Amino acid sequence: MSASLSAENSGPILACTDLVYRYLGKFEALAGVSLTVAAGEKVALLGANGCGKSTLLKVLDGLVFPDSGGYTAFGEPVTEDTLEDEQMNMGFRSRIGFVFQNSDAQVFSPTVRDELAFGPLQLGLDRAETAGRVDDVLRLLGIEDLVDRAPFQLSGGQKKRVAIGTVLTMNPEVLLFDEPTAALDPRTSEWLTGLIEELATAGKTIVLATHDLDSLDRLADRCIVFGEDHTILTDGSPKDVLDDRMLLLEANLIHERTRLAGQTRGRSGG
Repeated sequence: MSASLSAENSGPILACTDLVYRYLGKFEALAGVSLTVAAGEKVALLGANGCGKSTLLKVLDGLVFPDSGGYTAFGEPVTEDTLEDEQMNMGFRSRIGFVFQNSDAQVFSPTVRDELAFGPLQLGLDRAETAGRVDDVLRLLGIEDLVDRAPFQLSGGQKKRVAIGTVLTMNPEVLLFDEPTAALDPRTSEWLTGLIEELATAGKTIVLATHDLDSLDRLADRCIVFGEDHTILTDGSPKDVLDDRMLLLEANLIHERTRLAGQTRGRSGG
């Protein structure tokens, strides 16, 4: 890395150990959370609102730091102190990108073109390479016609595409999504699910928080389910999670009257 995060590792690229995080020092969001993410995985974080999913994503992106426990990315510790190193910070930021649930929190430049160019320019890319990346991402996301618009002129779905574009122009290895399909119309939601599949096929590592059980088998190949006590209840495949009705009820992911297609067993397998 050391400072540049350039070393290759045979182990997980993201690793959290016994993470504890409290808002304002007293409102618990993570209570001893441990997990690893390997390169190329699609990992879904599931759980009720307030269980800690979004907080964990913020830890993974180096936006907040745990009260105790450890987090390493690409084999190196990520802390307030280590991110003070400019080269370390630049390397880390170039390799992990975060798409927020609320696009308004991510989109702020005068035009869409400026928005997509902001990240690469901050990473030190020259204007010619940045312009090439912007054009490529505009085509990928199908938003060439929005390039000169201001963010406030965009619909919710258009803002979501632009917010994703701000991350993709930086070409990170790891993509974090917070409720990517929330509040989207069905067509945009289907488009975004397909894009996440496409990015994973291209070799990106995906970690996302979601309530979208209907698309879970497409969004993830592994699911980490949080309890309302801010701990991890289980870590398994989408099929294992969706088949476990008692688990889904315990995690407050379904109501007792909810019926999921193909669901036949309870947590004990009976």
